[in-house]
Amino acid sequence: MLGHGAASLLNGGIHAWANEGHPLANAPASATPSDYQAAFSGDAAADKDYILARIGSSDVVFLDTRTPEEYRGTNVRARRGGHIPGAVNFDWVNAIDQQRNLRLKPAEELRTLLENVGVTPDREVIAYCQTHHRSSHTYVVLKSLGYLRIKGYPGAWSEWETSPTLPSKLDRFRWLIRASAPPFSRRVRAPPAPR
Repeated sequence: MLGHGAASLLNGGIHAWANEGHPLANAPASATPSDYQAAFSGDAAADKDYILARIGSSDVVFLDTRTPEEYRGTNVRARRGGHIPGAVNFDWVNAIDQQRNLRLKPAEELRTLLENVGVTPDREVIAYCQTHHRSSHTYVVLKSLGYLRIKGYPGAWSEWETSPTLPSKLDRFRWLIRASAPPFSRRVRAPPAPR
């Protein structure tokens, strides 16, 4: 987004670093001033109008990186639950290998998990979650796998759900379909019975 030509991610973050005994410091870091000029590019971001214009397109996949319960609308963290119509669900934690200090799972395993929900390199992928925190992680995962057509939705579900004119899908019974999908690290629970 800011035109950095070379950027890196510490795989596993501070958890992996600390758990493997690497040095840690608690003193403030000092930075050397520079004349670096950030060049903002909106190429990596999608807004609600961009998304709305692409609902129903077979060339685009909306990737909801929230929990299955949030996706289905059984765990509502906003005024309304559900997901953007046509979105597929890939909980961002499914990319993390809990046996390897929260590092990313191996690339081939990640590709298989993503392709199993319809996220393929030939489609444009627009990732979102509740606040674009979790989906930004998934954005980096997709970049690391070589996906070229990726956008994040910074407005996320917290923006989408506040507009009553934007469509949403309440998918309380998708768990029946997902029961035949490959297992993920988090168990999928059935939604509560209707009252």
